[in-house]
Amino acid sequence: MGYRSLLRDHKQLLSIAFLALFSSSLGQSYFVGLFQAPISEHLGFSAGQFGTAYAIVTLCAGFAMLRIGPSIDWIPPRRFALTTLIAMTAGVLILTLSPWWAVGLIALGLVRFCGQGMMTHLGNTLAGREFTRNRGRALGLVNLGIPLGEIALPPLIATLLIWFEWRLIWWIFGAALLCLWLPLLLRGPWPAAPGARPNRQKRREGPSPFRERHFWQILPLLMALPITMTGLFIYQAQMTSDLGASLSTYALALAGMGIAKLPGALLGGRWVDKLGPARVARLYLIPYTLAMMVAITLGGDISIWALMIGGGLGMGMQEAIATSVLIRLWGAEHLGRLRATLSACMVFSTGIAPAILGLAIDLGAHFTAILIGMLAFIIAGWSLARRPLGKINAGMK
Repeated sequence: MGYRSLLRDHKQLLSIAFLALFSSSLGQSYFVGLFQAPISEHLGFSAGQFGTAYAIVTLCAGFAMLRIGPSIDWIPPRRFALTTLIAMTAGVLILTLSPWWAVGLIALGLVRFCGQGMMTHLGNTLAGREFTRNRGRALGLVNLGIPLGEIALPPLIATLLIWFEWRLIWWIFGAALLCLWLPLLLRGPWPAAPGARPNRQKRREGPSPFRERHFWQILPLLMALPITMTGLFIYQAQMTSDLGASLSTYALALAGMGIAKLPGALLGGRWVDKLGPARVARLYLIPYTLAMMVAITLGGDISIWALMIGGGLGMGMQEAIATSVLIRLWGAEHLGRLRATLSACMVFSTGIAPAILGLAIDLGAHFTAILIGMLAFIIAGWSLARRPLGKINAGMK
């Protein structure tokens, strides 16, 4: 079954998962970053104070994912989506209307948790669990929601900010999402709850990711791309300066990265179905690795383009690969718990990585040396993941 047949036969279910991932835009860093100045002024923060507060609420959202994310394994998906949507809407209203900075900060954390956290969790878990034969293609299709938001929303919001106050833009976007969700919540083909709520007095069945050796072996490979790309985003000024490129080139290449995610998601989904997630997991970082080699050896504007395009292709494939690998290793019935743990690890690591890179820069490290360190991290991730990926291949034979 190709993408066209998949869309024809499962349009509504795919629409639910796609909309969940597009709705995550409201809590994504790029979206919040577009309003950093007015939100900082509203909360009474300096730029540095806002950055510290943002890191704290993001880490808190990661801990909340560990606690609440697994509930998608026993809560009906419709109720899960409705609860998340209500909580995210409440966060937007409180953030934009509250006169107290502490309450506004809690609301920002709620938007981050429900947007980037729970909406992404809902879309990927739903697609990964409900599709079996064409899981990779389904995940590839629904994950187009994130890059489409990254491509369309920044220029749209930049234009709206010319005429409207930031609060009104948040309200407009929130209202538009509610209007899109309403028909799906009322008439969508929602699946039933996948399982029963576990008894707290009994030992919980299924995998405990932090106690699974294979989880720790596969984790560096799955985290390599988000960790290193976060470093490139945060320290873009140092990167362009050390590599002899311009910030205007970076801005254009960033748009190119968003566009590269689209074929990355579609190709990654197709390859996961055709070749298997283990084989694709071994290969999907090759474009990004080659891009790092270009940046290390050549520098200049071409290095920025290579890093953004190579990273965009890999990021487009990431979710289809990660979800499929988790299912092959531990089964779809525990996907909520597995994805929640993986998401929390991503949040923690991408929060810590900028601090480590910042320390290296303060100590005088050239960005070329930082890229070499990133490349070594990717190679180490490949090496550690060999055994669990080999287990998947052995199970497929």
